[in-house]
Amino acid sequence: MNNNEFELFVLKYGKDILRFCRVTAQNAQAGDELYQDTMLRLLEKRNRLDFTQNTKSYALSTSIFLWKNRKRKYANRRRLVPMDSMDEMSEEGTEIPDQEHNVSPEQIVLRKSEADMVRRLVASLPEKYRLPICLYYSADMQISEISGILGLPEGTVKSRMRKAKKLLKEELEATGYDR
Repeated sequence: MNNNEFELFVLKYGKDILRFCRVTAQNAQAGDELYQDTMLRLLEKRNRLDFTQNTKSYALSTSIFLWKNRKRKYANRRRLVPMDSMDEMSEEGTEIPDQEHNVSPEQIVLRKSEADMVRRLVASLPEKYRLPICLYYSADMQISEISGILGLPEGTVKSRMRKAKKLLKEELEATGYDR
């Protein structure tokens, strides 16, 4: 992959990868750092990448690998020397775009609060359920691609997504959400 192909790749898939990184890291700032590390790693390996292959899957696999390594590193650090500041990192969300012109401010606030609630519930899922959901909905990946990224059979990915949706539905119903 040459520099022009890499630029085209970033323009085409950069937003999906950034969105996935932010959802995975559960924090906009940490997600941005993960995205930057992922793109840096891809830039370093661009000569070995083939633009005609599924480079988006490789990029998402790279971001998962980097995220798990970072998570493991911070877990070891916290185990050795607890740091309160790491635990106090706040969750930041993205704004919901106003696509309709006749939307009242109340509706915008309600949509934003619903989106924040769903984000928090997805973030509270165990990692084995959260990753397939994030890859499917925030990175627009197919089940077969998710299977390849996570190294799991397609049936396992489907069952984990079904279980995650069931858990989310139960939580939403418990909070009184009725849509």
